Amino acid sequence: MTAPALAPALCLLNPHAANGRCAALAEPLRAALSQVPLVLPDNVAAARQRLLALPEGSRVLVAGGDGTVHQLLPALVERRLQLALLPSGTGNDLARALGLARLSWREALAHARGAPASPMDLGELTTPGAAPRLFMSSLTAGFDAAIALRAHAAPKWLRGQPRYLWATLVEIGRLRVQRLRVEADGALLHDGPLLFASSLNTPTYGSGMPAAPGARVDDGELQLLRAGAFGRLGALAMMPLLLTGLHLRHPKVALSGFRALHLGSAQPIPLAVDGEPLPSAADVTVRLRPAALQVVRLPS
Repeated sequence: MTAPALAPALCLLNPHAANGRCAALAEPLRAALSQVPLVLPDNVAAARQRLLALPEGSRVLVAGGDGTVHQLLPALVERRLQLALLPSGTGNDLARALGLARLSWREALAHARGAPASPMDLGELTTPGAAPRLFMSSLTAGFDAAIALRAHAAPKWLRGQPRYLWATLVEIGRLRVQRLRVEADGALLHDGPLLFASSLNTPTYGSGMPAAPGARVDDGELQLLRAGAFGRLGALAMMPLLLTGLHLRHPKVALSGFRALHLGSAQPIPLAVDGEPLPSAADVTVRLRPAALQVVRLPS
């Protein structure tokens, strides 16, 4: 069910997004938002506290990227806030899924002021000893999570997809294939070696790679992307296919929808949510949180 357009109650700007380039939007946004408070929080906790103090159901402008939104998800969901994204990050896979990635910040702002909000699904990750963690784009498990970790250490001048490609080339030299038991919605899908087994809510991850082209953020399911026991040369050859969306033709690659997923391994596997690295874990549970967040998007 769509929710009516509301006047924004607050604009949060992450000055660290896009390697600090988002900070340049502060003054132009302040001029454009004469009646809306612009906040540049010192840290994640401060940003969440500002959101938690808003009336339930308020509309919030967020200037940043996937990592910014990911950190705000608990507060957005708890207060049932409407998210109006001004895409200003490095990856911007959520912005792509919402149809906003090609808009300038001024165009996104104009749209955010007049468009209704509609529900979006989220994913929830649970590992032993850790609190459940929401994600809106992807949970990567295995090789592609190792790439996300490596991308955080990439040279600052690398932006967007080249950052992930650099990380991929580095990680191929350290390639590890692990044995995984994969159960989805109570059915055993796989028990054996896998390069990765990742859950997607958006069609793209890794700054625009079309990993799950048919994924939709409001279709009531997540997508599981599995890649088999590739060696270094095979993984390297897979990259052009993944970049063009042709990877699903490969017999070692499978994509399937699910609502509940369990991954088990004898050894901890690398994990990342929405491109943010997490501690490795050997026991991973993922479940769908349907219609958990209200978002402003462009019509598809």
